[in-house]
Parts: sequence; structure tokens; C-alpha cells
Amino acid sequence: MTSYLSTWWAALRVARREASRARGRSALVIAMIALPVLFLAYAAVSYDMFHLTRAERATRAMGAGDAYVSWQFEGPIGQMLPDDLGYDFMEGTKPASHTTAQLLGALPAGGRAIRYTRSAVRMRTVTGIGDIDAVGLDVGDPLARGMVQLLRGRAPASDGEVAASESALARLGVGLGGQASMSNGTHAYTVVGVVELPSRLRDTLVFRPGAAPNTGPDNERNPDTGGWLVDTPAPISLAQVRALNRRGMVILSRAVLLDPPPAPPQASGAGNTLSLGGVVAGVALLEIVLLAGPAFAVGARRRQRDLALVAANGGTPAQLRRLVLADGVLLGLLAGVLGLAGGVLLAFAGRPVLEAHLTHYRAGGYRVFPTALLAIAALAVLTGVLAAVVPAFVAARQDVVAVLAGRRGTPRSRKRWLFAGAGLCLLGVVTSGYGAVRTSTDLIVGGLALGELGLVLCTPALVGLIARIGRLLPAAPRIALRDSARNRAAAAPAISAVMAAVAGSMAMAVYLGASHERDALSYAQSLPTGYAMITSSAKLDGPARDTVTRILRGTLPASQVIALQTEACPPGAKAGYSCRIAVKLPAAQVCPFGPEEFPLPPARQRAAAHDARCTGPGATSWSFGSLTGGAWVDDGQNVAVLTRAAAADAAAAAATLRAGGVIVPDPRFLVDGEVTLEATTEADPGASQQPANAAPVSRTVRVPGYALSSGTMRTGTFSVMSRAALAKAGMGTQFAGLVAVTSRMPSQAEQDRLRAQISALSDAYQVNVERGPRTSADSMALILALAAAAIALGAAAIATGLAAADGRADLATLAAVGAAPRVRRVLSLSQSGVIAGLGSLLGSVAGLGAAFAVLVALNRPWVDKWPAPSPYPLVVPWLNLGIALLAVPAIAMLSAGLLTRSRLPIERRRPT
Repeated sequence: MTSYLSTWWAALRVARREASRARGRSALVIAMIALPVLFLAYAAVSYDMFHLTRAERATRAMGAGDAYVSWQFEGPIGQMLPDDLGYDFMEGTKPASHTTAQLLGALPAGGRAIRYTRSAVRMRTVTGIGDIDAVGLDVGDPLARGMVQLLRGRAPASDGEVAASESALARLGVGLGGQASMSNGTHAYTVVGVVELPSRLRDTLVFRPGAAPNTGPDNERNPDTGGWLVDTPAPISLAQVRALNRRGMVILSRAVLLDPPPAPPQASGAGNTLSLGGVVAGVALLEIVLLAGPAFAVGARRRQRDLALVAANGGTPAQLRRLVLADGVLLGLLAGVLGLAGGVLLAFAGRPVLEAHLTHYRAGGYRVFPTALLAIAALAVLTGVLAAVVPAFVAARQDVVAVLAGRRGTPRSRKRWLFAGAGLCLLGVVTSGYGAVRTSTDLIVGGLALGELGLVLCTPALVGLIARIGRLLPAAPRIALRDSARNRAAAAPAISAVMAAVAGSMAMAVYLGASHERDALSYAQSLPTGYAMITSSAKLDGPARDTVTRILRGTLPASQVIALQTEACPPGAKAGYSCRIAVKLPAAQVCPFGPEEFPLPPARQRAAAHDARCTGPGATSWSFGSLTGGAWVDDGQNVAVLTRAAAADAAAAAATLRAGGVIVPDPRFLVDGEVTLEATTEADPGASQQPANAAPVSRTVRVPGYALSSGTMRTGTFSVMSRAALAKAGMGTQFAGLVAVTSRMPSQAEQDRLRAQISALSDAYQVNVERGPRTSADSMALILALAAAAIALGAAAIATGLAAADGRADLATLAAVGAAPRVRRVLSLSQSGVIAGLGSLLGSVAGLGAAFAVLVALNRPWVDKWPAPSPYPLVVPWLNLGIALLAVPAIAMLSAGLLTRSRLPIERRRPT
């Protein structure tokens, strides 16, 4: 044992001496390992900071109190999870309002409660008028400690005072002691304090309880979403929570949050999140190993002669392997230390940026996740050893005589390795596919590992195949391809490193793209993103319409303003009646599982989930009979602009409207190219004078129809009808609003300015800007995507730098025989292009396959559930794919060109 340890100690001393002698190469090796370690440490530390502990979550939700209570119902409610505010209505539940005294009477005696409300208020801003979050809370009360922090000034002491966040003050254009005015000018509030709510780093105003106005979007009063912060003599137990649920209360108890009961099976999407996290961890491990491989391959190649001399002087193969493995231990340890330090510093420095622009809440604190960092450090050392294993065995088996003689032949890839690689790729695809169907993280990660290792084994053969086209290229690229084929032992690991980095980046890009597309499919969009619409409860015609049109053109990047019409009762209709029109779904397409059956038993859920009549975008809105989201009126002039459909699709839709037809969002409404309209006239319950005969009257007609397959209407719940179709159904038209067709998304300042100018005309006008669906991708997924992209770019540059270092002798030879500096630069650029280009191509294929396997696994648990959320679509992020195939090689080539010196020292030649 002592002899074994002494040989390792000697090997480590040799490794340290070699690292000090070849500082440049050692720095590149350390950088290659430290780069993924740095970003893994960054992601781990950021996750630990932004993943709030149970105690921090409780403080953000209820301050220093023992519970947060919302009591808006009279009768039982079903709180889904005791640590969440989600609930279901129960039979006999009715809306009701309660006082603080009633709440204290229902809670254990000796408690105390303060009011906490949330709403929105329309205020005058620097650029116009905007909606700002409003909170009603006594900032100075001890129970509010932790929910709100007073930064400067004091807490509001009267109904005419307000405290504001820093961002709200900037938006309002006032300072401490200034006046913040409501949009209608009826009230002005004195700003007496500057506050911060750690759970919502957005524009926020804090009023005294009961003083917060509620003039939310479009001047519609939102339901009260507030409650009470409660301090009780003893903690509120889970049994008490359930008992108070039966009285209509929704409760977050600190005691339950700190010690929650076991979650019921499939109570949340935690299984999917865990599966995704396991796949990310597995891919990261494989990526680090492949990234570090070329570093040690180049190092072992540069030390071939030294190792051969050791062998010639009696060194055993085990000792040779130990010398190379010692490099892995030493450099892996150094890379781990530097990567961890850099990751922690980067996470700490980037925390304010993530808080302000990504998470919009304060991190729990500066902490470093020591368990994860220790694991990452061990991973760095293990990676160094694993990456050095193959070069170590290759070095131990090298031909000593050939190396000392300086001979280097042209190796050929053995077909057995090519067949083995192809077999591993196929096995990896099958394993990952089976793992996706079985929702098994282990199988998915195992399949991905087999697939990437198979691509690694195929890489030398691919290099040789590509080298055959070199005869058609100019001198420098021809030499680069030939050199890559001759030095496959160095080129293949570098290509594998780029492949691994690009695969991780591409996989995250696919996941984020699928999340965005899924959100879009779940979102019923009325207008193309960025469009603005002005509606009015009063008549908007003549000069008033011209004025509003001028305002839209003057405040927004509007290229066109369209006066939109909708359906209405026909001219001459009797007062007291309302008219509506709906597109009827054919009887054969109506979902046979009615909403009155909810919730369905598992067998019927499975049947509904696999019934095409009950699924698809918008199906939950109209699969039970008709499309009732209203109609836009157009005779073909504006349908292309209003739907942003593809050119051919929009042209067919316009032709249908000109023929007196109707445009629908789904072909299931069509029967032989026609749709069925049902016009209904019935008594208007809001009319001041009710008609004598209140029985509804319906009329059904058939008109030409067309289903758009592109644009924003495909997820909508409305239709586009021609005037002729409405007239045939006995309906008229009325003004619905003005739509501004914009060239880009309006800024918040432009929207505030628009709202201010429109509000100055009349309070009857409402402004709505279509901002599209909000993405559901969590902050950690975005952090990982940024880290993966940075690793891909950095790895491509470092891998090509290592390959260039290995080919420095060839560049010196070219210089010795008279090659111009330009030729040497082009040679370096070509070598980098071969490595980065082939690596990016293989990485894109591997990344797409990995991401598709993960998305199938995420969709799998919902296959037999109904109703179910929209599945993750299998989409190809073409922009990211183009960046991977073009930008990564371009950056690598640019780095090689900048780092290739015009004058190179003559390499010392070994005697042969």
C-alpha cells in the first residue's frame, strides 16, 4: 500500500511540474473543466437563494402572524392543499363578506387580526395613465413584519397618505412628500414612505387598510382578493384548518407550512418537475465528461515523447496510466476550486439582476448550497479522472519506437467502432423512447448517454468521411481536413466536446420553446400580439371617432386603425330584447361527456381524453355545442390583418367572406364547406322595461364556411362573419371598437400615454393592449438555458483552442517552408470550422432527441386525464438551431483567427 501511494505521489508531482511547464495548455484544460462547473455552481447557488425555505414562504405570506385567512364565502369550501390558497366550491357555498370581529369570533379566543387587501388602482404616471398594484396594509403593525419593509419615510397614517415602491415612484414621477393622483383627478395621495414588498418587486402602492381604491383594468371593480393576518395564542393545526374550511375560510397556517402533511399522489406537477431535474442533472454529468475529454487527449498527445521515454526506461503500462490520470486529478481539483469560486461570485453578483428582471421577488438570502457545491467539486475531480481514462490507456499502449522516432501515420477508423457507435445510437433512441413512455428518468438519462457515446464512437469515421471532400477545396481548408483525418485522436474528442455543449443548449432551447408554444395554445387570443383596441360604453362615431383615431396613430406605432363591427339586433328590433349569434357544432362533433358530469370517473376520463371531439385548442370552450365567443364583422378587407394568418390561408378566408360566409377557428364546425348559424332573440335581463313575451326565439341558417389553420384565431373562441351571413340570420351590426394595427409591442410608457389621452376625452372609453400569453417556464429553466448557451459558446472556443495548440507544430512547419501568415490563419480557421461545425451538427441532433424524449415524458401523465392541460408540443426552435449551426462555428473560427499569431517560434524537432 505504501509503495502504491508513493507511486501516486510521484505521479502527482510529475503532473504539477508538467502543469507549470505547459501553463497555456494547462490553463485551457482547467478552463474546459471549470466552465461547466462554474455554471453548475451558479445554477445551484441561485436555486438555493431563490428557493424559499418554508419559514421564508410563511413570512412572505403572513408576515409575523400565525396564519393568513381569506373569508369570502358562507358555507363549505374545499382547500386543495393546506399550504396553498387554491380551493374548490362545495355544495351550498355562497359569496359573503365578513368583518374582523366576525373572524375573531370564529377563531380561538385571544387572537388578533389586521386587514390585508390587494387590488389595482389607475393612476396618473409620468407618461400618462397606468394601472398599479395596490395593497391595503398597516405597514407599522408588527404583524406586517416580513411582508413589507419600510425603506424611507414613515407608514401611511391617514386615508390620504400612501407609501410606494421605488419603481412605482419612478413610474409616477414623484418623490417622498409628493402627490400621487388618481387618473380621474378625484383623489391625490401624499407619498409619506418608500417601501418594498419582497414577494412582489413590481410597481406597488401601499395604503392604510380600507383606504386602497380599486379602479382595476378597464374601470371594472375586481373581487376583493384580500384577507387578514392573524395572530393566535396557539398555532393553528391542520385539523383546525379543515374545520374552518367548512365555514368558508381559506387558510395558510404557519404551523402547517412548517410541518406540512404528506402530499396526496398526483396532487401537483412535482413528479414532472423531478423528472426534468433528474434529466438535467444526468445530461450535465455526461456533458462535463465529454467537455473535459479533449483537454486530456491533447495533453497526453503533447506528452507522447515523455511517456515513451518513461516506457523505454522500464516504466510499466500501469505507471504510464497513473501519470496521465494524475493530470486528471490535479487539474480537475484546480478546475473545481476555480469553477466553484467563480460560480458563487457570479450568483451573488447576478442576484439583483435576476430579482429585478426574472423572478420579480427577493431571494431568501445569500447562501451557497454547500451540499450541492461539495457534490459539484467531487464531480469536477471525478470528471478529470474519467476524462483522462481513455487518453491514459491509449498512452499506455502506444508504440514506443514509433513515438521516439517521431513517426505519425494516417489512422483508419475501424469499422467495428463505427458499427458499435451506430448500434449504441440506435439502442439509445430505443431506451430513451421507452423511458419517455414509461416516464422513467433513469431510462431517459441512460438512453441519452448511450446515444451521445454512440455519436462519439462514430465521430472518427465521420471525420474521415468529410476529409474526402478536401480535394475539392483550396489549399488551407484541404490541409485542415486532411490534418483532422490524420489526427483523429485529437479532433474526435474536441468535436465530442462541442457536441456535448451544443446538445445541452439545444435541449433547453427546445424545452423553453415548447413551454411558450404550450402557453400560446392554452391562451384564447382575441387580437394579434401588440395590437391595441379602444372600446366604449357610449356612442363613438363622427368627430369623436376621428379624434380617437388620431390619438392611436400619435401615441402607438400604428400603421392602420380599423373600425371593428360586431353582431347586434336587426334595425327596428323591439326594445327590451337582446340578440346573439352562435356557430353551431355539428351533432357528430359534440363531445358526449357533458360538463354536468364533472368530475368524471377514471374510465370515462380515459375515454374522453382519447375522443377527438373533446380535445384540441379551444375545445373546452365550444366542444359541448357551439362557438359563443362573439363575432367580428368583416367582408374580407381586414381578415388578414386582424388574424395575422398565412397569406394563402388569409386569401381563402377573404374569398369566403366575400361570398357571404363565416370564418371559424376549427374545421370541426364545417360540414360540406358550410357552417350552421343560430341567431337567438330573448329578453334582456338588464333592460329597464321587460317585454311582455320573454320566450327566446331562435333561427338557424347555413352559410359558406372556412377554418383558419394559422394566425391568432386558431386558439380563439370567436368567429368572423360577413354582413351577408348576419343578414341571412336576421341580425344586424354595431360598432365594437377601434383596433390599432401596430408594428411592434407598445411600451408601457406608450400605453400610459394612450390611456391618459383617451381618458381625457371620456371615462366611457377603455384601452386594451394584447400582450399575449405569459410564459409558464420557471426561473430556473431560464437560468439553465442561459448557462447552457454560455457553456456551448465557451466550450466551442476552448475546444478549438486546444486543437490549435495541438497543431502548433504543423503551423510552425508551414512557416518554415514559406507559407504566408494569411495561409496559417486560414488553416486555423478551417480547423476550427471543421471541429465546431461537425460538433454543432451532432450536438443539435442529440439535443433535439433529448428534448423530445423529455417532452413526451412530461406529456405522458396526462394522456388518460380529462380535462387536461395543453400538452407540450414537439417544436423545433429554428432560430436556436440556426445559431447552433452558424454562430457557434463562427465564434470558434473567429477565436482561432484572433489567437493565431503571425510569427511563430520554430518548434524544436526531435532527432529521428
